[in-house]
Amino acid sequence: MDADETGLRARLVAVGVDLVLREGQSAVSLREIARRAGVSHGAPRRYFPTHVDLLSAIAREGFADLTARVEKTLRDVDPDPRTRITALARTYLDFAAAHRGMFELMFRHDLLDSGRLRLRETSLPLFAVLADLVAQLRRPTDAPAPVLAGALWANLHGIAQLWAWGSLPLATGATEDDALLRAALDAHLGPNPT
Repeated sequence: MDADETGLRARLVAVGVDLVLREGQSAVSLREIARRAGVSHGAPRRYFPTHVDLLSAIAREGFADLTARVEKTLRDVDPDPRTRITALARTYLDFAAAHRGMFELMFRHDLLDSGRLRLRETSLPLFAVLADLVAQLRRPTDAPAPVLAGALWANLHGIAQLWAWGSLPLATGATEDDALLRAALDAHLGPNPT
C-alpha cells in the first residue's frame, strides 16, 4: 500500500472507532463509515472486504488503547502482585465505563475474526498479563493460573456489563463498583492479607 492508501485505511478505521465510541458497534457499517469519511460507499471494501474485517480492525484499536492504559497503570503501581491485579482490574472497569461501545465490541468474538488483522496479537497478551499476576498469587489448591485468571476476568467483565446495565446498582444498592471489585478479587484470590 502506498502512503495515500495507508492514510485512507487509517482514516476509515479512525472514523469507525469514533462511530463505535459514540453510537456502539451496531451503528457501524461500511456505508456509514464511507459517508463520514467523505469517500465513495465502495471505498472501504478495498481495505475491508467484509463487515467482520472492519469490525475486527476497529476492535484492534480498542485493544491497543486498553493495552496502553494497562501498561501505564502497571508502570505506575507498586510491584506487589495483588496491588498490580487490583490496579489492572480497576483500569479494565474504568475502560468499560468510559468506552462502552468499544468495550462491548472488543469481546464479541462471535462478530469478529480474531485470527485476521492480528487481533489475537493484541488481545491475548492482555490476558497473559493477568494470568502471570494470578500465577504469582495462586494457592496450591487453586485451579491452574489460566483457569483462575479466566474466572476472575469473567467476573470483572460481568461487573462491567451488569453495572452499565444498571442491574448491580439496583440489586446491591451500591453507588460505586469498588466493593464489588474487592469482593471479586477476594473470591478468586483469597482475602487481601494487608
